[in-house]
Amino acid sequence: MASTAVATQPASPHEPRKTPEQHQPDLILRKPLSRIATHPTLSPFRRRVYRTLLSVPRGRWTTYTALARHLSSGPRAIGSAMKNNPFAPAVPCHRVLATDRSLGGYKGAWNNGGEYSVEKRKLLDEEGVVFDANGRAAGPVIYYLRYTGINHGSTQQTSTGTMRSLILTTLGSLAPAAAAVDYSQYVNAFIGSEGPTPGQGFGGGDIFVGGARPFGVVKFGLDSTAANWDLAVLNGGWTPDGNVTAFTMMHESGTGGEPKYGVVPQMPLTSVDAPVNILDNTTYAQPRVGNDTATVGYFKTTLQSGVVAELSASRHAGIITYSFPSGDKYVLVDVSHYLPGSPGNPSSQFYVGGEIEINDDGKSYQGYGTYIGGFNNGAPFTIYFYGEFSADTKSAQVFSGTNTDPIPRYHVLANGEIPQPVYGNQTNKASSGPMNDRVGALFSWDSGASSEISSRIGISFISTAKAKAYIASEIPSWKINDTVSDAVTEWNQDVFSKIQVPVDDSANITHVRLLYSSLYFTHLMPSDRTGENPLWESSVPSWDDFYTLWDIFRCTVSLYHIIQPTYYESMIRGIVDIYTHEGFMPDGRSGNWNGLTQGGSDADNVLADAYVKGLRGGINWTEAYAAMVKDAEVIPYNTFDPTDLTGSTKEGRGALGDWLELGYISVDRNSRSLSRTVEYSLNDFALSQVAAGIKPEEQLKYLKRSAGWQHIWDHEVSSLNFTGFLAPKFSNGTFNYTGYDPLYCGNCEWSAITYEGIPWEYSFVIPHDMQTLIEFMGGNATFESRLDTMFVPGLAKQNLGANGAGITTLMNIGNEPDFMTPYLYHYINKQAKSVQQTRNLSTTYFKDAAYGVPGNSDAGAMNSWLLWQLLGLYPVVTQPVYLIGSPWFSAINMTVNGNKTLHITASGLDQGFYVQSVKVNGKDWTKNWLEHEDVFVNGGSIEFELGEEMKIWESGAVPPSPGHYTL
Repeated sequence: MASTAVATQPASPHEPRKTPEQHQPDLILRKPLSRIATHPTLSPFRRRVYRTLLSVPRGRWTTYTALARHLSSGPRAIGSAMKNNPFAPAVPCHRVLATDRSLGGYKGAWNNGGEYSVEKRKLLDEEGVVFDANGRAAGPVIYYLRYTGINHGSTQQTSTGTMRSLILTTLGSLAPAAAAVDYSQYVNAFIGSEGPTPGQGFGGGDIFVGGARPFGVVKFGLDSTAANWDLAVLNGGWTPDGNVTAFTMMHESGTGGEPKYGVVPQMPLTSVDAPVNILDNTTYAQPRVGNDTATVGYFKTTLQSGVVAELSASRHAGIITYSFPSGDKYVLVDVSHYLPGSPGNPSSQFYVGGEIEINDDGKSYQGYGTYIGGFNNGAPFTIYFYGEFSADTKSAQVFSGTNTDPIPRYHVLANGEIPQPVYGNQTNKASSGPMNDRVGALFSWDSGASSEISSRIGISFISTAKAKAYIASEIPSWKINDTVSDAVTEWNQDVFSKIQVPVDDSANITHVRLLYSSLYFTHLMPSDRTGENPLWESSVPSWDDFYTLWDIFRCTVSLYHIIQPTYYESMIRGIVDIYTHEGFMPDGRSGNWNGLTQGGSDADNVLADAYVKGLRGGINWTEAYAAMVKDAEVIPYNTFDPTDLTGSTKEGRGALGDWLELGYISVDRNSRSLSRTVEYSLNDFALSQVAAGIKPEEQLKYLKRSAGWQHIWDHEVSSLNFTGFLAPKFSNGTFNYTGYDPLYCGNCEWSAITYEGIPWEYSFVIPHDMQTLIEFMGGNATFESRLDTMFVPGLAKQNLGANGAGITTLMNIGNEPDFMTPYLYHYINKQAKSVQQTRNLSTTYFKDAAYGVPGNSDAGAMNSWLLWQLLGLYPVVTQPVYLIGSPWFSAINMTVNGNKTLHITASGLDQGFYVQSVKVNGKDWTKNWLEHEDVFVNGGSIEFELGEEMKIWESGAVPPSPGHYTL
């Protein structure tokens, strides 16, 4: 078994990872930054160009095209703006190259000294940029630039001292070009990799362990077997107990259900002699020895064979280095490899077919594989690949063999003995043919002394040519540490630097690690597939792997809105574009395919949350609203999924017929009637929010429909001395009392009355109309007592399986529907009790350890809940409202709305965590909530005074109930 050790530096036989020069403060930037803000003749556009250039670190470069894309301009306009740059070379125009990586661009004189293109090359040489024999720069282009400095020559009145402070603060936040802190060192990449049973994954986070970039296509890591299917989780590939079957390029992170991906593999071997059969994916599987190591952008493991594997990844490519012991050396490429599901599960993946070809050099190959299935019941998807090795091979052969692995629904049936592979020569191409034969290639090197062999692999959904091009543009170096360094740079700049907390001797490093680890896991999915959409041509960004949109809508997307507005706008445009071309927005999309739909049409909630908080940009909100209306008004075709034969499980609202006719989902359908009624209610409230701006005449219609949950509120049902609960209701209008108990849900799966929770839990999940809910529950006092009951240990009777293993309270933080429940004390102005309950949940169930989250991470949803805890705020989805909590750090600087700063401070943290008083933007604050525009549009400040007294400090209005409507 490989234990989950975490190292802040990779133990590598290569050169040790060093802190790049560009991680140190570049003090020369201070003067230009001030001068840019005050220069009398610069246009606003030139100011933007120059400030953006300050984010390109020494030793790195970008292109005119990348800069133009970032600034929504054109390369010629960028060139004109840089011409006669009065601040060169401190404002580094010389770090902008042509698209072909040549010096390119304007070669005339700069004002300050008349440097020509020769001088441009000299400056780049001095900074460590490497050029090839053709004069083209090596290393990956920096695509993800960052606007730096004070906003557009701001005229805000500040003293000289304040201006200097702002400039130095900006310099301190330049990540990674001038960042003093490498925040990646505080990431524990194993959090969520195990469950409550040591050495097993069941009940854990199902997270991905390996090399990845923020929202990258590639997640490069190992695949492993299941030693015990009852306790195994293969979804992220890595398991604590399983044997390694391959290192593959694509994975999901944090998802439940059946695995997806685990494709485009390599597997290092030291023997292919019997009993090894390279067609069976079993006899060559290798146990791991010692500890696996994982840091941001880096993974290392040692196999029992003695092979040490180290890997890293870019956005579309990966690099892996094998350190072989003396003796035979092989690398197997099995195109038919994928992550299997549990035996007999009809939702498991399987291999459809593929092709592989070895090139004339004998050390590179290309091809494609096609696969189908996985948790979202996806259609076939094809992934193209190109791979190459650093060392000449002794031999290279393609092979093929009959596929004896039946489609998942027949896994329990015998399908004959596994045959031996049939080899072809190096020049042959192996194709699977009509019988989906397994195909692959086997490469070997001279036996003898130990040696190191590296491989670079690119992938694409479009072609092998694009896969190959990604290697050249993203991983030009054969040194794995170069890719690791680039990954650290990108994560620091794009993610970790957006939220900065003290990391000096006064810091609680465990809290720091929880913060940056949570940021890491919330940025692994979804996947930015822009330029990689094989289904249609579009100028709109393309995104995929919205695997658990029904989970991340609750609080994850609100985080993206604040700290990743560019990514988030791109994401939403991609969601709407899926509707434009496929007819419905996704709820659970992966492998270029919509499906499943667990509750409601929760893309509606995502869009509404963005709309009410003012996100506009390039989003076509007319089209977005049309997509939401389609969800609300058009019954999707029935997919006849065995999990629910009554309606679509792929997209839209499968029970919409009931909703339109009855105003609720009837128990006649025998499929999630209570939970879907609750979800559809919120979906229609989301519509009403967007309708207010796009089509006001329809707002009231959807507001009324958002009260549909009231149709199934039974004021007579009692449980634990409380009366009034959501209850199953027939289509004829009568309640079903047969065996109904709000403490149970059946199995809380597809055929149950509620999904991932019991009626007790869902009876609190009405965030848009808490006013009516409190009235239905009997008023403030009864509501408080009932909410208290949710946190009493030992009351839970329903076994909810992996999500919530070991949790005995009715409140189950392992399931996303309960995320907001501990904050509901805010609605009766008892914020201190919200702090008490959320702090207890956080310290009990979230740890800086392998078993560090209470259930599936769900694409980072669980991690984002903790992240909001640490910040001392919580978003109310579909509303521009944030509930005030209690921060875990004495100081927090958040980059919001692209280039603004929110400063959060907490005095008295050493005395206690209960709020004594709050100031927002310097003013005393009497409400336990605030609005988006208060601090997240232009930045601002929140000052907490904390202490040990659990006091009622708020005297203002309770948080709003904008969906208040009584039927």
